[in-house]
Amino acid sequence: MNSNSDFLVLFLAPVREFLEDDSVSEILINGASQIYVERRGKLELTSAKFAGEAQLMAAAANIAKSVDRILDERHPDLDARLPDGSRVHATIPPISRCGTIISIRKFKKDILTLDKLESFSSIPHEGALLLNAIVKLRKNTIVSGGTSSGKTSVLNAMSGLIPEKDRILVLEDASELQLQQKHCVYFETRKPDKNGEGEFSIRDLVIASLRLRPDRLVIGEIRGKEALDLLQAMNTGHSGSMSTIHANSPIDALRRMETCALMSGVELPLSAVRMQVASAINCLVHTMRLPDGSRKVVDISEVLPLENGDYKTSKLMEWKTKSISPDGTVCGAFRLCNRPSFAGEAQIMGIELPQYS
Repeated sequence: MNSNSDFLVLFLAPVREFLEDDSVSEILINGASQIYVERRGKLELTSAKFAGEAQLMAAAANIAKSVDRILDERHPDLDARLPDGSRVHATIPPISRCGTIISIRKFKKDILTLDKLESFSSIPHEGALLLNAIVKLRKNTIVSGGTSSGKTSVLNAMSGLIPEKDRILVLEDASELQLQQKHCVYFETRKPDKNGEGEFSIRDLVIASLRLRPDRLVIGEIRGKEALDLLQAMNTGHSGSMSTIHANSPIDALRRMETCALMSGVELPLSAVRMQVASAINCLVHTMRLPDGSRKVVDISEVLPLENGDYKTSKLMEWKTKSISPDGTVCGAFRLCNRPSFAGEAQIMGIELPQYS
């Protein structure tokens, strides 16, 4: 715990041990008497409890107050960051039926690198070589996956490969990324005040950032209409930018980007949006949390030109599950698929790629 531990203990005393336990990655409070934690990708029910709904509601209200937000019946949803960097989301009645709900995604103190992902068996060495080439060759990349599949961790690791000479602008809803480069400028969205004014969204940040001479944009997550502005930035000289998006597969990630771009309110035909998506995004990295709780980069693909008006990708590497043992352990292997079209660029730049057969 850091110097802000008194704050955390005061309002969240029943879960203090989990806040201090580095093996716990997430704390899920489902009302005063049901608290789960996640360790190594698996959920565990704990015996911890709050004294009652009043104590839990007081904790949520004080967290909201500490970040100058409102949490009441008119504003029953809170997204904020604790003093130690952990991300907290709270929901209260009437929209939650079982009392106050709080989830805390703990801030990782250790900076994640590709070497560490390799040591965790989250990616093979060949996959790490591919990601290194993708970043060094300034390929615009989207990291996709489901909730808690490791998207932000992979984005963090990939961002560590960006050369020091680049000016990086980092845009997030709640700060989670920890880039290692010196020339990084961090931005965070702002929620509206109690009068509904003063909001500054991810889309506002994207638009503003383009006036600040970015070499690369790193956006925590694409959720809505900001997708169109990012696509336009990627198509107009800001190569090597990267972000994450919720999706079930690499192709689904492209379709999600398309849907988000169509939410912008700009009247564009679907064919034009698809052309922008296919030309702006060069590579897709898909993550997954497997049944045994392990998280892996299960697919690295290259985006090809549209074919008959639809998206087409070329798989560069994939994970194949072969079996699941009685204790739940997932057994499988990574395999290389198609040689990337940028192999010639990598050779010219002296960047190592895996040996394709």
